Amino acid sequence: MLKLGFSKDEQQSLRQVLCLGAHSDDIEIGCGGTILALTEAFPDLSVSWVVLSSAGDRREEALASANEFLKTVKQKTILIESFEDTLFPYIGAEIKGFFRRLGQEISPDLVLTHYRQDLHQDHRLVSDLTWNTFRNHLILEYEIPKYDGDIGNPNFFVPLRDSIRERKIAYLMKYFSTQSNKHWFTEETFTAILRLRGIESNSPSQYAEAFYCRKAVLM
Repeated sequence: MLKLGFSKDEQQSLRQVLCLGAHSDDIEIGCGGTILALTEAFPDLSVSWVVLSSAGDRREEALASANEFLKTVKQKTILIESFEDTLFPYIGAEIKGFFRRLGQEISPDLVLTHYRQDLHQDHRLVSDLTWNTFRNHLILEYEIPKYDGDIGNPNFFVPLRDSIRERKIAYLMKYFSTQSNKHWFTEETFTAILRLRGIESNSPSQYAEAFYCRKAVLM
């Protein structure tokens, strides 16, 4: 299998990553391991971390978790917004305005966002607006396991070392105590999806995060 890696060349190196999540914990569940791996591989990486809907305890959790995942990152921006949960399609104009401003402020090398076919209405809108805003960027769509049973067949995989996998899950369990009553929010759930994607990608560590890549240009 042909393996493509992020370039180490000074002129081509990954410099800026934008992480987008509709809600508190989405980024961590969908691509937390990949973020940890990237920040280790690129010490000078700049990361913008954006959560569109979090309030009260959920806001505090989102902020604490983001700071933990990005604790080694020198150049980071964490934005925790308060658009109303579950109503994104009905307040789309407001959110689109936010995306327009975001697109004017940054031009990331890589954007991590929600999967277009996700059945949660908030997730889908974030995915749509990501593509509407960042047209000339590499976009990878992450997946969120949940009751809807909407995960599909990803085509882009990031193997995770054991230490990174363990940190990702430990941070999720540590920082999102408000979700502890959810039957799906367990170590077993997060381990299971990483193991499944590890099988599909023949990961050396047996675990991987998976993404959907609609368009990629090799230069």
